[in-house]
Amino acid sequence: MDDRLVSIGEAAKALGVSVDTIRRWERCGRLQSQRDSRNRRTILVSEIERLGGHMPALTGDGFSARNRFEGVVESVEVTGVIAQVVIKAGPHRVVSVVTRDAVDELGLAPGIPAVATVKATSVMVGRV
Repeated sequence: MDDRLVSIGEAAKALGVSVDTIRRWERCGRLQSQRDSRNRRTILVSEIERLGGHMPALTGDGFSARNRFEGVVESVEVTGVIAQVVIKAGPHRVVSVVTRDAVDELGLAPGIPAVATVKATSVMVGRV
């Protein structure tokens, strides 16, 4: 169990939701927070992970947690020069169509850790 405390902003990024959503979840009992010595809300990392989030929220590559889905490859279906990759990321399933070459270069197969990065209507897939 991770007993580190993070700000509600960091928690929101890790969960891919807004700070207002974190506050609503706290009010309705879905998420527990604590107050620090300056009376600011803080969230245990274990609470974030319980809800399917992953810390650290930013992995240093310039992408926000809001558009990253880290998980495990659930399936890969290759047809000709394209492939459909399904990643199970917490409660989410992300489906992406990529090239066969990308699947080969990344070594994507069921059970392999991977990350789906979403930008508008495009999904970029990479190994974790």
